Amino acid sequence: MEEEIQEIYRLHFEDVYHFLLYFTGNQNDAEDLTQEVFLRLIKSLRTFDHRSTLKTWILSVAKHIALDHYRKKRLISWFPDRLLNRLQAQDGLPEELLSGKEERQELMQAITMLKPAYRSVIILRAIKELSIKETAEILDCKESKVKVDYHRALKLLQQTLSVTPEGGLHCVPE
Repeated sequence: MEEEIQEIYRLHFEDVYHFLLYFTGNQNDAEDLTQEVFLRLIKSLRTFDHRSTLKTWILSVAKHIALDHYRKKRLISWFPDRLLNRLQAQDGLPEELLSGKEERQELMQAITMLKPAYRSVIILRAIKELSIKETAEILDCKESKVKVDYHRALKLLQQTLSVTPEGGLHCVPE
């Protein structure tokens, strides 16, 4: 059992960590929540019923832990819901545009400003490049909802982010 857990950790740590890093926008929170995900997996691995892939199940656990964290954090401190009224149309957000650290930080900041449902869809579809079906399984929703939320989230990100002439990203000032 210990070897199986180590193998699961080795195979899925990076996906879980990156999902949580983009979701929280905070490295320390992502590290703590990643640890919490794998602790929860150790406790509940026997209940995995193989109706979905292991990766889908693990990322679903990560999503639930991230949402719990978001709800707790929101209760503890005031989280301003800023209106995103910026516009620079671009189709999608290819990872090639994210060449520098600043661009990644801009994108991460913009993603953390999205509501949790949109944030999850963007992370899973655009960053982790999961299929609509896999994303729907992880988020426990219909594929049509994934499509709609993904489209709306991209639109919000496009309003929030601007592409520089050099191909970099930056947030448009309000």
